Order: sequence, then C-alpha cells, then structure tokens
Amino acid sequence: MASPGALEPAAGSVPGTKVELTVSCRNLLDMDTFSKSDPVVVLFVQGAGSSEWKEFGRTEVIDNTLNPDFVRKFVLDYYFEEKQNLRFDVYNVDSKSCSIYKQDFLGQAFVALGEVIGSQQGRLERALTGVPGKQCGTILLLAEELSNCRDIVTMQLCANKLDKKDFFGKSDPFLVFYRSNEDGTFTICHKTEVVKNTLNPVWQPFTIPVRALCNGDYDRTVKIDVYDWDRDGSHDFIGEFATSYRELSRAQSQFTVYEVLNPRKKCKKKKYVNSGTVTLLSFSVESEFTFVDYIRGGTQLNFTVAIDFTASNGMPSQPTSLHYASPYQLSAYALALKAVGEIIQDYDSDKLFPAYGFGAKLPPDGKISHQFPLNNNEDNPSCAGIEGVLESYLQSLRTVQLYGPTNFAPVINQVAGTAAQVTDGSQYHVLLIITDGVISDMLQTKEAIVTASALPMSIIIVGVGPAEFDAMEELDGDEVRVSSRGRYAERDIVQFVPFRDYVDDSGNQVLSMARLAKDVLAEIPEQLLSYMKTHDIKPRCADPQ
Repeated sequence: MASPGALEPAAGSVPGTKVELTVSCRNLLDMDTFSKSDPVVVLFVQGAGSSEWKEFGRTEVIDNTLNPDFVRKFVLDYYFEEKQNLRFDVYNVDSKSCSIYKQDFLGQAFVALGEVIGSQQGRLERALTGVPGKQCGTILLLAEELSNCRDIVTMQLCANKLDKKDFFGKSDPFLVFYRSNEDGTFTICHKTEVVKNTLNPVWQPFTIPVRALCNGDYDRTVKIDVYDWDRDGSHDFIGEFATSYRELSRAQSQFTVYEVLNPRKKCKKKKYVNSGTVTLLSFSVESEFTFVDYIRGGTQLNFTVAIDFTASNGMPSQPTSLHYASPYQLSAYALALKAVGEIIQDYDSDKLFPAYGFGAKLPPDGKISHQFPLNNNEDNPSCAGIEGVLESYLQSLRTVQLYGPTNFAPVINQVAGTAAQVTDGSQYHVLLIITDGVISDMLQTKEAIVTASALPMSIIIVGVGPAEFDAMEELDGDEVRVSSRGRYAERDIVQFVPFRDYVDDSGNQVLSMARLAKDVLAEIPEQLLSYMKTHDIKPRCADPQ
C-alpha cells in the first residue's frame, strides 16, 4: 500500500476508521512524442491547522496511457471532525531521475477526504488544473472503508455429563475461549460465567467481536477449555475441544455436539471415551455498522445555524463587540461558523444551509424574534454554502437591533420539526447554536432537547466571549442525561464548548478553527450511530456501479 507517511491529526485524535483511496485518471495530457504519457499520482497531505504539504505516497507508474487505473492504493486514517486536505499531483515519468519535480507536470487536484466519503457512493471526479491554457483531464477517487471484520457473534452453549471434580458436590464448570496465533500459540479471548454445582450446565448467551475470536480468519483454530471453578483459583482442567469460526457459523441450523477430551486421561485409560460433551445451542452474527457505512449508503447531514443577536454581544460597529469583524480578522461568531460548517458541508449534497438569528428586534415594527431567517426569506431560510451563511449573517447585523432574551427552545423546536419529517435514516440534522450568554429559557430548552433526542439530530453549542457558561454544561449530557418533567433524553445529543478554550495564543485563526472543529464534531458520528441503533436502522447498500 502507498502509505509511507502518516496523516498528522491533532494530538490525541483517535481515527474513526481507515479509508482506502483508489485513484484513476481520464483524458490526461499527452506529453510524449512517439507514445502516450507514463503517469504517476503523488498524494500530499496537510497536518491539522497547518498550511504545509507533505508527501504521503505515490501510485505505481503505468506506461503509455492517458486513462490509468492505478493498482496501488492510499490508506488514510479518517477523522470526521477534522478537515483533512489532500492534494493529488499527476506527473508523466519521462526520465530516470528520482526527483518527481524533474518529470513533466500533468495537473493537480485539491480535495478534502470528507468530500470523497460524502460524495455519492464514495466516488468523486475532480478536474485536474495547473497547466495554463490546457485541459488537463480529470482524476477519479473512490473511498472505501477498510473492513476490520466488524461482525459481532452472539452464541450460547451447554454441556452434558461433564467429569465430576469436587469431592463433596458436582463440578462448577466454566468455559475459556482461545484464538490461535500465527506462531502456534493461543490468546485468551473470552471466559463464560461459572455455573455452580452441576455436570449439565447451560451458560448464558454471550457476545464477542469476530476479530477477537479469530482476527478475521474464519478457518483459524478456536480452542475451548472446560474448567471446574475453585475458590482458591486453582481451577481443575476438565477437558478441551477445538473448532473454528466457520464451523461454528455452519452450526446455526443444527445442534452441534463437541466431545470434551482430556489428553492426560486419554493416555492413562484404555476405555476412556470423553469427559462430557458441549453443545452449541445458538449462534448468530450481526454487523456493527460505522459512520462511514451510513454516509456511503446515502445518509445526508443537514446543517442548520442559529446565531445569538442579543444586546449583550455589544454594538457590532464597536471593536469591543463579539460581532465586530475587522478587515483583518473574523469575529468569534464567524470563526466558529466557518470551523464547523466547512467540515459538515462536505456531507451535504445540496450545500444549502438554513440559518437563523435569535434575540433581535426586527424591522420595521421592532418585533422580537427568536428564529428569524438571516436571509430575510421566511419561505426559504437556506443560504448557499458557508459563505452564503456568513454573507447573510453580516447583512442581518446591519439591519436588525440586538436585544434579548437568550432563548434556545424556538430554534431547537424548529429544527426538530424538520427532523421529524424524515426519520428513516436518510437524513440527519446538526444544529449549531453560537451564543455569548446565559440561557434564559432553560426549562423550555430542556424540554425541547428531550423531545429532539428521539429524532435524527444533534445540537452543538459554542459559547463565545468571557461569560460563565456553567448552565450550558447541564445541557451537555456527558455526565448526567438531560431530563424534563420526569422524562429523560433518549440519547445524549448536545455538545457544548466555550470558544475561548480553543483560541491559539499566537493569533493563528486557522489553528483555532481546527481545534474547535475537532472537539465539537468528535461526538457527531457516535450520536448518529446511537440514533440508527436505537431505531434499528441499517445503512442502505451503496450501489456497486
């Protein structure tokens, strides 16, 4: 695999999964006089919050073609919460020099990994550019999650006529499962509970990942030892038997009986038959789906923004205001919006984002509103792209009067109403609320969150400015699940962060945005999965064509 480098995530990131990129090109420039080009693709990556490009790997060179399908893949760690920028440079290898820069440049393409994964069936075609006055052709990228054997097995076993090991009673049997290793050794992977005082135990059903049982090799030996439990830890060996995942899976339709054998007894006793039998009562397999499975299956993330227009933010024209945007620097509101929105937009096919304000007096009559469309269009509050949202936000600052109070419930209920219309897993909504102050309608907001927790949506709250946000922590259900009038939230759907915790001391806004996005988006994949699992929604299969 072409992966000599490593994509550099922010410290402490755990990759959601590994993604394999397959690369093809079409209609490349022909740079050779007597034959066609001999193309190679070089992948460059950027570290989080960095503008520096580092070479990650290269495909093989394919001779004499303008439409190469490269065999060598790029395997990348994928982090939903980070903007993972990729650059693909295409060259015609025309000399024996090791330096890629001494070869003919055929064009390049810039893309975010999330764009590839978020595109239809994980396939993205992008025009190559960079050679003035020339049509450079296109690059085709296919993203596939590497299968790490995500199946989970549930099985139940019982035993019959096990050897009696206890002097005053019957045995207290339990099973120990081992998977075999490449070098012939065994690694323990599961222990059943102890069933007391019986030679005919029935163990409880248990669940184990297939990778733990056999590391994805269905024919690898699985050894199962039967022991008699002793209080002092010196458990007595009753016997053993061997099987494999494939053999166990075939036994779903019939009660498979294994003889429990004790090699020492077998050597000593001529008439020895066995030390009992173990029967497989049930065996079922379920797939553990991932965030990428749902995105590849067509699930769209719908992004909605709600911005705080209360007077506590300060007059937008004053440099002390949290809404103040200088010619050289974005406001904290704009930074938070760009940080989160620029990642989520890769997973939204139409790139149209409803955007609301709350806590302002609207012209012409000064009516207070807690969910007014930033584009001033009640029928269609959607803005085109994150830039469109920013434009409408800045326009609203010039036309409305900042007022109050700080109410979240109306906009949460608005998005929840939209989310309730499609609950089959094809749509998932993410509401970003950016605010400067203490919430005024806590009881109503809790009620709205509890209702929304049963719907396909998540809520991100970013606190800007110096205020104390203690009350917000109450809405972030990491420690204690949000409740209202005796009802508890079905899932944790709220993530709150204060923006000041992510501001880079040197004033590097790109780094500040990367840090913020990483933290606030980290929980979205798990929240989406928890909704799908709770409602037994499986990913739609991506069309292989």
